[in-house]
Amino acid sequence: MTATVSISSIEKSFGAARMLKGVSVDVAAGEFLTLVGPSGCGKSTLLRILAGLIPQDGGSIHIDGAAVDHLPPRARDVAMVFQSYALYPHMSVHDNIATPLKARRLNSLARLPVLGSLMPGQKTVRAGIDAAVKQVAAQVEIEALLDRRPAQLSGGQRQRVALARAMVRQPRVFLMDEPLSNLDARLRVHMRGELSELHRRLGATFIYVTHDQVEAMTMSSRVALMMDGEIVQVAPPAEIYSNPSDVRVARFIGSPEINLLPGRADPRGYVTLAGRATPLRVGMTGGLTIGLRPETLAIGDGSSDIVVDGRLQRIERLGHDVLLHMRHAGDDQRSFTARVSAMDFDALRMAGRLEASLMFGARATAALMFGADGKRLMPLRDEPSAGNVTYTSSRALMGA
Repeated sequence: MTATVSISSIEKSFGAARMLKGVSVDVAAGEFLTLVGPSGCGKSTLLRILAGLIPQDGGSIHIDGAAVDHLPPRARDVAMVFQSYALYPHMSVHDNIATPLKARRLNSLARLPVLGSLMPGQKTVRAGIDAAVKQVAAQVEIEALLDRRPAQLSGGQRQRVALARAMVRQPRVFLMDEPLSNLDARLRVHMRGELSELHRRLGATFIYVTHDQVEAMTMSSRVALMMDGEIVQVAPPAEIYSNPSDVRVARFIGSPEINLLPGRADPRGYVTLAGRATPLRVGMTGGLTIGLRPETLAIGDGSSDIVVDGRLQRIERLGHDVLLHMRHAGDDQRSFTARVSAMDFDALRMAGRLEASLMFGARATAALMFGADGKRLMPLRDEPSAGNVTYTSSRALMGA
């Protein structure tokens, strides 16, 4: 069972602090949408509003086209997985998973341990609950743990119990609030694969909250980046990385962080970087920012479209890759990072070049251009005879 979700102009304030500022996004049925952003940007608040745990101050939420703003949490047919797992410590794994079914299928008397089992018709109902629990436990591979209590489980096992408790309800929408943040690095990698496979198998609608860009990029159908109570950009992972709408998106997505270097456009729009000419051209004059991701920089000889040089500050070995943290020669207050292969780094070291100034080059097509307001400067086709890449503001493209 799956559903569409429409979030329209959601507003929320806590006292004088405006947490959500007219947030809107549509989620397709069966989609895996991740809300990602720094702590305090409002993503968990939005998820709790979706679940009905807190009310919004304005805007509306529709699930499968029907408004749910007036409905309590249990009537919205959504299931939430919390960061803390929220398992009952005195209950077995079986009973933790069965809790939502017991609340839905059994009245208050039928839930009593002894009296409930003696009530007419309850044996069949309880057998159905037991069968559902065992089925979902098998799906997340914890059927051997049903008799244990949460204190006897590892972090990854507790996470699976929390997922199973959400799954057993067969909700229309799964809401997940940083469910992997309490796990160690190795287990997080494993559970990312588990969640992706679970989504593929269930075909359900997932709305997932995280501050970890790796989780967002590896699991999602689309990523919604939130900043300061607003959704800045919604796009598939590959697009949000290669085509960020503004400098905030470019800085948040990508590890190591994108290099942002000051450029300048002359009266004809031709761009220079640290006094060096580039084949870039923009529809403006004055200062701008050139973004170059570390992996786009290669050790060069000055013949590349874009040239950046500097002196080595420190290195980080990542096994097959090495990060070179450089002090920019054109502006000693700025630094940049290049990702090179271990083989190239060893060649530099053996040649004794690490103490000297190093030159890096990048193609013009690798450059991301941003105006003074932080908005992306989008590329346009240049005149065939010009031989240059022309850029203009995204606002100009829309006729603004």
